[in-house]
Amino acid sequence: MRHLVPFLWRAPRVAVIRLAGIIGSGPRAGLSDEAIGPVIEKAFRRGKPSAVALEINSPGGSPVQSSLIAARIRRLAEERKIPVHAFVEDVAASGGYWLAAAADDIRVDASSVLGSIGVISAGFGADLFLKRHGLERRVHTAGRSKSTLDPFLPEKPEDVARLKAVLDDIHTAFIAHVKDRRGNRLSDDPALFTGEFWLGGRAIALGLADGLGHLEPRLKELYGDKVRLVRYGRKRGLLSRLGVRIAEDALGTLEERAHYARFGL
Repeated sequence: MRHLVPFLWRAPRVAVIRLAGIIGSGPRAGLSDEAIGPVIEKAFRRGKPSAVALEINSPGGSPVQSSLIAARIRRLAEERKIPVHAFVEDVAASGGYWLAAAADDIRVDASSVLGSIGVISAGFGADLFLKRHGLERRVHTAGRSKSTLDPFLPEKPEDVARLKAVLDDIHTAFIAHVKDRRGNRLSDDPALFTGEFWLGGRAIALGLADGLGHLEPRLKELYGDKVRLVRYGRKRGLLSRLGVRIAEDALGTLEERAHYARFGL
């Protein structure tokens, strides 16, 4: 009967959280639990929203920060009985897909990139460079594994095996999260957890997404034409807005472009 009394009726309200950029804990990371956590809390708790929408554009990053952010979203969604919808823009890959999987349903553009359910560790080796220039690396440790994967020393097979075991454990946790969230919507394609990535239509066929759809029209379809979209996001500090952090921001941009370039973006 509430909707029959004009001054009592209120349009449904959906909180929209933007999750964009590299996921990590460093100063140049676009997303971390410390930075985005208060925004997520506010979005779920303020004004009793009918739903929360995640606007995702991330090529991934730290598995720990991805897990922390996704876990926070799930905890609040379950505590407050609020449905969560994810909308992928250019990319939700690796840790970005970890975040998308925290939603109850995932909508994509036909050209969105999804997947990359794998774990990567990259570095460099400069031992041959040092040798050619007559330089000697001297390292002294207490504990035989303390200098694991030192880039200035020759790579050791046992170090590589140890790193591979760590990466496999993280990969197992990532797979478990996706399977828990997507359930029987996932296909049995053997490529699903190999680190491959796909465009929107193929991602839907694999069960990584639920259909095509953009944020505003889809939310109007679900909650009516009068739905109110209330956006939440990180606020830039005064110094950053004035351009004082130009050098740091430039480095962050280069790093971010390198992450997106992996997906042809």
